[in-house]
Amino acid sequence: MPLVGTDQIVGPARAAGRGVGAFNVIHLEHAEALVEGAAAAGAPVILQISENCVRYHGALEPIAVATLAVARSAEVPVAVHLDHAESVDLVHEAVRLGFSSVMYDGSTLDYEANVARTREVAEHCHRNGVWVEAELGEVGGKDGVHAPGVRTNPGEAVEFVEATGVDALAVAVGSSHAMLTRDASLDFALIGDLRAAVPVPLVLHGSSGVADPDLAEAVRSGMTKVNIATQLSKVFTGAVRAYLAENPTTVDSRKYVAAGRAAVSKEAARLLEVLGAR
Repeated sequence: MPLVGTDQIVGPARAAGRGVGAFNVIHLEHAEALVEGAAAAGAPVILQISENCVRYHGALEPIAVATLAVARSAEVPVAVHLDHAESVDLVHEAVRLGFSSVMYDGSTLDYEANVARTREVAEHCHRNGVWVEAELGEVGGKDGVHAPGVRTNPGEAVEFVEATGVDALAVAVGSSHAMLTRDASLDFALIGDLRAAVPVPLVLHGSSGVADPDLAEAVRSGMTKVNIATQLSKVFTGAVRAYLAENPTTVDSRKYVAAGRAAVSKEAARLLEVLGAR
């Protein structure tokens, strides 16, 4: 199955009322596990590389090239997406490397500056056939930058999409980034209002903090792309800890990292079922 465009996954899912799993890659083993999990679930998946991940690796290209290679070898449709990029230069690099979509995050800017910068990014990306996601309303918990409790106004969301030309919109409806517990309280009525008003697919960030039944309800209420990172990191780390506890003399990192990879694959498949991604 060749690498596909993000629009080829998200567009049909929105029309059918299905969710799309957009899962973050931290290193190569994550990419391998996520594609394996998607194949097990028989569902498409979006592999996301965040600006924080780029900082960890020191550059975008090495992890991007590896992730794109894994995606090209997949048995199910896979897209590769740049997540939470505040750097316009990083967006341009992702476009050059062959990402099919980017998420430009101007949510820390004031509204007018966010509109202007996002419109510039969208114009550049669209000239290169790349799909663009943006954020309006601050999703809490991301490195202390986003203010908790903020919600996206549907009317402002419509104006923002029209003014910027973006292809998808991440909205603030009660979730929060980097949550270790799964007890976020989503505003399903607001999700429904946004789905009715906004002409592009909606994206739920901070979904690791949302319980399974509420993830399913969020999709039924109108969410399409569902971003999950922390939950997968929890599963990976838990499996590595368990392996090392049972095998304290192990020094071959492949053995315990493989345990983490297997755990992420299983969790990715499970989450795709929760989202109704098939």
